[in-house]
Amino acid sequence: MVDQRGVKLLRFLRKTAGELGLLLIGRRRVRRGMAAVLILLLVALLMSVDFVPAKLDVAAGQVSPRTIKAQKSIVFENKLKTAEQKRVAAEKVQKVYDRDPQVSIAVQKDISVLMAAIRDIQSDAGLDAPARVARLRAAIPFTLTDAGLSGLALSSARDTQQVEDVLNSMIGKAMGIDPGITQEGLEEAKKTLIEQINQRKLAEPYTVLARGVVEKFLRPNAFYNIEKTKQKQEDAMDAVSPVMVSVKEGEKVIGEGEIITEEHLAKLQALGLTRPKPPFTSILGMVLLVALLMAVVLFYLYQQNRLIYEQAGRLYLLGIIVVLVLMVGKAIVAINVSQWPEFSAQFGYMVPLAAAGMLIAILLDSRLAVLVVAVMSLLVTLMTGYQIRFGLVGFIGGITGVYSVSRLSQQGDLVRSGLYTSASSSMAIFTVGLVTGTPLALLISTSLALGVINGILSSVLTIGALPYLEGTFRLTSPVRLLELSHPNNVLLKKLLTEAPGTYHHSIIVGNLAEAAADAVGGDSLLVRVGSYYHDIGKLKRPYFFIENQMTCDNPHDKIAPSLSTLILTSHVKDGAELAREHRLPQGIIDIVEQHHGSGLVSYFYHKALENDRTETVTEEEFRYEGPKPQTKESAIIMLADSVEAAVRSLQNRTPGRVEGLIRKIIKDKLNDGQLDECDLTFKDLDTIATAFVRVFSGVFHSRIEYPDIVVEMERRRRSAGARKQFAGRSGGG
Repeated sequence: MVDQRGVKLLRFLRKTAGELGLLLIGRRRVRRGMAAVLILLLVALLMSVDFVPAKLDVAAGQVSPRTIKAQKSIVFENKLKTAEQKRVAAEKVQKVYDRDPQVSIAVQKDISVLMAAIRDIQSDAGLDAPARVARLRAAIPFTLTDAGLSGLALSSARDTQQVEDVLNSMIGKAMGIDPGITQEGLEEAKKTLIEQINQRKLAEPYTVLARGVVEKFLRPNAFYNIEKTKQKQEDAMDAVSPVMVSVKEGEKVIGEGEIITEEHLAKLQALGLTRPKPPFTSILGMVLLVALLMAVVLFYLYQQNRLIYEQAGRLYLLGIIVVLVLMVGKAIVAINVSQWPEFSAQFGYMVPLAAAGMLIAILLDSRLAVLVVAVMSLLVTLMTGYQIRFGLVGFIGGITGVYSVSRLSQQGDLVRSGLYTSASSSMAIFTVGLVTGTPLALLISTSLALGVINGILSSVLTIGALPYLEGTFRLTSPVRLLELSHPNNVLLKKLLTEAPGTYHHSIIVGNLAEAAADAVGGDSLLVRVGSYYHDIGKLKRPYFFIENQMTCDNPHDKIAPSLSTLILTSHVKDGAELAREHRLPQGIIDIVEQHHGSGLVSYFYHKALENDRTETVTEEEFRYEGPKPQTKESAIIMLADSVEAAVRSLQNRTPGRVEGLIRKIIKDKLNDGQLDECDLTFKDLDTIATAFVRVFSGVFHSRIEYPDIVVEMERRRRSAGARKQFAGRSGGG
């Protein structure tokens, strides 16, 4: 029963833990998603919206309040003039009519039928004149006078045939002329035909008959085609070229007191001086564009730097840097000095993209910084009204800033990077100005002044923001490490005065570890500074460590091996507490805690075995608490620490013995499992051993031959020092 309850309880706990884990993961994803959306909206807002009032609130017909000159050279389309020319082109298009040939046939048929009836009446010999008149009145579908009817009754059929031929010819020609007879042109066509009939000088009865036939039977044979006409108008409008207007930098757009016309207003709008509110579609497009650029950066991180991608804090840091620099850039672009409008138009060159590049390169990754600078240069182009010159200069300055801080070795490098950025920005501004046709006098002053300001501003922003960003996100920057490496640091000064042996031991360990880190691609600066602080825990009991013992008395000779081990191993815990107390970076604290791993204090362990005949001694009592080195840098310092202590105690330091001892110590650490949790390979270990040998070859180089008396004095000194055994050296590392 107890076992079943225990199993049920265990299952319940596992299920609960799993649900809590999923809940936490879900909340973390929600937080990351919300942060991404917030950054997206902030960047899009900076790109789309102007946070300063419109420079001019004018309309056509108003009086200009001041003289306005173009701050940049532009070529834009005057949409009003283009629309007017398209309208004129559309009006010039003639209407399209479809001609129906059946109408002409039908008209001629109607005429032929009528004329045939008249001829039949005229040819009927059995009819007298009154009868013929009566029948003609009934056959003709339009009204004729009695005189006209009498004239027709007395005329011959041959005359009627001739008149029919004339009418068919005239009407056929009229209906055959392009486009034919339209509804609108019907009356005009009738009038023309009647005039032609009058000119024929026919007999009066036939003239009246012909006019009546035209009025009665003539009808439209061309019909308006709306679709074809519209298509021709659209083609004509499409053929109209846009009316482009060119405005040169410094050109007067409008003078003070002049009436603002539509043309003036178009130029002002194209120059961005009226700053109309962007349409919703423009804002939506900007949001989508920024989202695509963010996706590119995140995909790069997912593929190339999974460590940053999986750490939300570093993604937040990346977003904050981008937003802050863009906010500064937005404020700079909004500056308008009315006294020097031409100079104000160049302020986009001062956007400090290099600050973003330097901060990302220092705190995150140099390759990521290059990508982000490229993306931000595109955003600057959009932010400055699609002026690619500002984005191009920002890109060049940003890349210079990234590479100038990629290898920080001293604190002055940040200032030097600002100078490099100033120089590259000035050269870029000058070159781009030549391409865009900026006046030479303005170009020289602009490139020098704005380029220097860009570099200085980028450097100041980097130096000012760096401590806050690395403190907030718990990152260790090279600048912070360089500050910690200065000998005037409180802990290092205390180590030098209270534990001088440990101080010098740490300096040598730093030299060894730095050379090894350079050889295997580790963080050499972190390794060097971490070496300086790895033994600060010895400040609590400095004289229990042999490198700090100035006399022949060794306090470990008077206490039990287990107590000696406790004192020696406690310097790791003491060092971590001291590091946290002085707010050292987490990377340094990790090195302090891991530089011995769970290694065995072998000297006191074997001494305890010799003293305890009951065999109750276990290795666990004489090991450090750990943890084992988790990083390449911590493992390198562990090896350098052990190697330095061992080689220092070596009597005959020949190159062969030194190298053999180094490789033996590394092999022992490997066999003891101390390197199981770091990412060093066997090839790395061989490279590290070679680097250690090279450093020791410089330390223990061959010396000049001394006179015999000096040699004898040196032999006696070493003989006296040889009596100091290895006691405490296992913990002295």
